[in-house]
Amino acid sequence: MPGIILRHDDSFDASYRRFKKQTDRNLIVTEARARRFHETATEKLKKFKIASRKKMLKRLYMMRRYESRL
Repeated sequence: MPGIILRHDDSFDASYRRFKKQTDRNLIVTEARARRFHETATEKLKKFKIASRKKMLKRLYMMRRYESRL
């Protein structure tokens, strides 16, 4: 967990900037956004199927494009 030690000569802005840098380095904000919405198993499977279909169509397109050059 990120944390900073406040110095007596630091302003609030400088301290806040240091704290934000630490949270960015630890990917805390990114992980919180990812966990924000719960995804059911059905939704995960649906996304996986869509992604695999897109990959397959892309490969098919590239193969046909390559064959047309021959």
